[in-house]
Amino acid sequence: MTHKQSVALVPGSFDPITLGHLHIIERACQAYDVVYVAVMINDAKTYRYTMEQREEMVALAVAKLPNVRVVSSNGMLWELARDLGACAIVKGVRNDTDREYEEKMAEYNARAYPNAKTVLLECTQGLEQVSSTEVRNRLDANLPIEHLVPKVIIQKLQNLNT
Repeated sequence: MTHKQSVALVPGSFDPITLGHLHIIERACQAYDVVYVAVMINDAKTYRYTMEQREEMVALAVAKLPNVRVVSSNGMLWELARDLGACAIVKGVRNDTDREYEEKMAEYNARAYPNAKTVLLECTQGLEQVSSTEVRNRLDANLPIEHLVPKVIIQKLQNLNT
């Protein structure tokens, strides 16, 4: 009898990937056999970095995690979950506003594709203020970002920001 691999999907804009994102991905890696990190497009957002740049930064950040695959999609999250055979959509939440939004999205995705359960993970203490927006603001102000992003992408971000 063969073991069916558990597959999770960790979606996000990752504009850019932060330590908060990475921590959620690492936690998903402990719970699932295969973790797809999906660089997505949210039409309500304006992006600083291209899809390719965001994918490249995510790939650099997760390179040491053997069960992670990086994908991108401009389609619906539930369709990607279905196409990848995901049993879980893993999202991080920093506060009540995040939780409220993610619960609404989870209801929508569950109706469209009930095979993937949304799992909301509380962010780790100390990472509540970490966001891609904060990283971009600090880059614009020429302030340090070392405490916000994986070390492997700092130089890349600084190069892209000049």
